Amino acid sequence: MIDLKQYEIWFVTGSQHLYGEEVLKKVASHAEEIAKNLDGSPFLPVRVSYKSVVTTPDQIYQVCQQANVEKQCIGLVVWMHTFSPAKMWIKGLSALQKPLAHFHTQFNTEIPWSDIDMDFMNENQSAHGGREFGFMTSRLRKNRKVIVGHWQEEEAQKKLGNWARVAAAWHVFQTTKVARFGDNMREVAVTEGDKVEAQMRFGFSVNGYGVGDLVRYVKEVSEKELAELIEVYEAQYLMHASLRKGGQHHASLLEAARIELGLRAFLEQGGFGAFTDTFEDLHGLRQLPGIASQRLMADGYGFGGEGDWKTAALLRAIKVMDTQLQGGSSFMEDYTYDFRKGRSRVLGAHMLEICPSIAASQPRCEVHPLSIGGKEDPVRLVFDVDSGPAINVSLIDMGNRFRLLVNEVEAILPEKELPKLPVARVLWDPKPDMSVAAAAWILAGGAHHTVFSKAITTEFIEDFAEMAGVELMVIDQNTVLRDFKDKLHWNEVYYHLFQNRM
Repeated sequence: MIDLKQYEIWFVTGSQHLYGEEVLKKVASHAEEIAKNLDGSPFLPVRVSYKSVVTTPDQIYQVCQQANVEKQCIGLVVWMHTFSPAKMWIKGLSALQKPLAHFHTQFNTEIPWSDIDMDFMNENQSAHGGREFGFMTSRLRKNRKVIVGHWQEEEAQKKLGNWARVAAAWHVFQTTKVARFGDNMREVAVTEGDKVEAQMRFGFSVNGYGVGDLVRYVKEVSEKELAELIEVYEAQYLMHASLRKGGQHHASLLEAARIELGLRAFLEQGGFGAFTDTFEDLHGLRQLPGIASQRLMADGYGFGGEGDWKTAALLRAIKVMDTQLQGGSSFMEDYTYDFRKGRSRVLGAHMLEICPSIAASQPRCEVHPLSIGGKEDPVRLVFDVDSGPAINVSLIDMGNRFRLLVNEVEAILPEKELPKLPVARVLWDPKPDMSVAAAAWILAGGAHHTVFSKAITTEFIEDFAEMAGVELMVIDQNTVLRDFKDKLHWNEVYYHLFQNRM
């Protein structure tokens, strides 16, 4: 499981010597109190480390360089308590390689109407000190998050906490290793892409491994390990009678468990955070990994079917973002439509591999024919997904750049049973409606594979795109197709002109 408390964001406060040592002492005291408060906030999933007040170009450069090399540091949160002349920040910000958040706050909540004097005004200048800093970061074309609000307010802390989650995801993303068992599904375009360019842009690496490499791990699984995992299955899921000991398909369950144990060992020993497979390349495996892929996703691994390494890597990042949040995230695919007029909806599913973190209730463990792939009937977890807001996210290689595409949706409980569809599934209403959402998705080149999440919002992906320096397109309640197409055309020009700066 992912532990976000191993990471920290640094709280850096800007000021200058113009106001004297007494003011600087108060600035430092205030900054330390804010950092301590944030560090103890339930909305901050990572640690907040107070750094001393910076008042010179050399101090600023030094803290930025230290942040770059400190492994536990995933980003800087910068606050201007007083006026900090922004030319001091040029060298440091130019060198900074970690994510940056500008917290535009102030120490006091209200104006002290009866006591305010020029000493107070000199000491508390966040209102215009933040604007000076904002100009410099804009002038430098520095991507950053701007959070406005009082540091004691829940809303401001939540925004900072969400940004910290994304910063942690970006930190993990840059060193994620994706294991690709077999190659891409034959003749499929959207799951392909430039793995070298992806590593240059995002940091994660993708390498292929023969299925035989995995089979060796599967064969090494001990009977003791196998028995222990079967007990876990029986405790956590509603086990179909045919899968229990003595049942018709118990051997299939044992094989599925062997595959999970072998796959888990391969990933752990190789330091992998994500993986792919394809039903067209299963030589040596008796069934396609179903429950294995589902359970590994639930433990935070990224996964992509049919060799889809981009979605596998993206899911890994989103799994970091949604750590300990409610709702879950999963590999997903648009499968079929309910095209009734005025209430068109999408049924999302996959052959087997939907993460149980999004399940509405206890999953059922079942075995059924797959109909493709020519292997034995695979074991899988079957469940529905609860209603509520969600997003679908796609990472696309457009040739000259990468694009993140988001569609905001509303998950809906199926109105009827699906007794003959033995896979995990979710029904959703895409925003603003089916006609606009599907057309916009197709025009943007969105993949048929996505990451579906009920745990995070579009703002998380917006922050992630900023950190990665990639294009973001959003389909939401306000999307107008004509405007959406215009933005796609404008972005072609923008990224052609500025991609070398990103």
